[in-house]
Amino acid sequence: MARKVVITGLGATTPIGGDVPTLWENALKGTSGARTLTDDWVEEYQLPVTFAARVTTPASETLSRVEMKRMDPSTQFAVVAAREAWKDAGIDEMDKDRLGVAFATGIGGVWTLLNAWDTLKEKGPRRVLPMTVPMLMPNGPAAAVSLDLGARAGAHTPVSACASGTEAMDVGLELIRSGKADVVMVGGAEAAIHPMPLASFASMQALSRRNDDPEHASRPYDVDRDGFVMGEGAGALVLEAEEHALARGARIYAELAGTAVTADAYHITAPDPEGLGATRALKAAMFDGRIQPEDVVHVNAHATSTPVGDKPEYTALSAALGSHVDDVAVSATKSQMGHLLGASGAVESVLAVLAVYERKAPVTINLENQDPEIPLDVVTGEPRELPAGQIVALNNSFGFGGHNAVVAIRSV
Repeated sequence: MARKVVITGLGATTPIGGDVPTLWENALKGTSGARTLTDDWVEEYQLPVTFAARVTTPASETLSRVEMKRMDPSTQFAVVAAREAWKDAGIDEMDKDRLGVAFATGIGGVWTLLNAWDTLKEKGPRRVLPMTVPMLMPNGPAAAVSLDLGARAGAHTPVSACASGTEAMDVGLELIRSGKADVVMVGGAEAAIHPMPLASFASMQALSRRNDDPEHASRPYDVDRDGFVMGEGAGALVLEAEEHALARGARIYAELAGTAVTADAYHITAPDPEGLGATRALKAAMFDGRIQPEDVVHVNAHATSTPVGDKPEYTALSAALGSHVDDVAVSATKSQMGHLLGASGAVESVLAVLAVYERKAPVTINLENQDPEIPLDVVTGEPRELPAGQIVALNNSFGFGGHNAVVAIRSV
């Protein structure tokens, strides 16, 4: 029988909280992290979108000056979140040969890459820093977390656009189930509030243009939704073999009951309008965790607030859960934090774990006129109390390239 995998530590740095307690408090209140950008480059490049959702707490409050200089912002966020999760798990001693890392990113070290390119053009090759490549490489966050923890059971880097952070949980689960590790630090990090990604997403009409009202721009499921809000940050979770956690008397938040990863093979940026790949991922994650539709009480939805993206997720949830979909409390937390790209699945998994542990579903904000073609039971206004007994929450993440990842989190 496969080893049971549990979650014993949580960490995050986000646009609505620089640690997990603050994130959770604000997610229950319904807090927008979107703000107008004041950087000179917004005007310099005449960006059509002038707002985003930045982290609330600088990484410099956790990291040393030397660490800051040697890490891309995405890696800084990863280490901040991982340190919080590790401390939260309370693992004092363990065989580091049995400790793994699966830390994802969607874009990677874009700030380091493009700053170095500017330096090369303006000042020549001798002024390009020797740490440029280690700082910009996509495996930078995973490598830094591995070095920080002394983890030697592999350091993996899922890169699957906006499904990356959730796919990292799939990797971590399999590492423990297969016996290759007893503990895995999983997560995702992103720091892409930079003029180039903003310009690209704006060009493809993916970003909201509500420059005059950033706090109300991310509005999943609303008939007036017009695109996502760029966010940044990181989320981290400590996965642990149940027997390892019990042996040390650990506090267990929940069980990571099942995971699944699929691909649409439909379009590079658009989701399959019928949600077929997402449906397969949902059904496979439930099958993996031996979960029936009626076990599911909560979904933290991908729900980016794009006109083309929100409806296929509803179609997939309906196909996977059947008529029970009407009884599931759905939270669209990107309405508060924006879209953290490769970090979104990790942060939203942290919220899904806390929803199961605390028996509360976070709030969806800015839903004023729900799309009649998406008749989900969306949690608005106040957090929703979840039922007693054994319950399951799903977290969905879908990314450019047709990547789909779903995790199923069960109460203990």
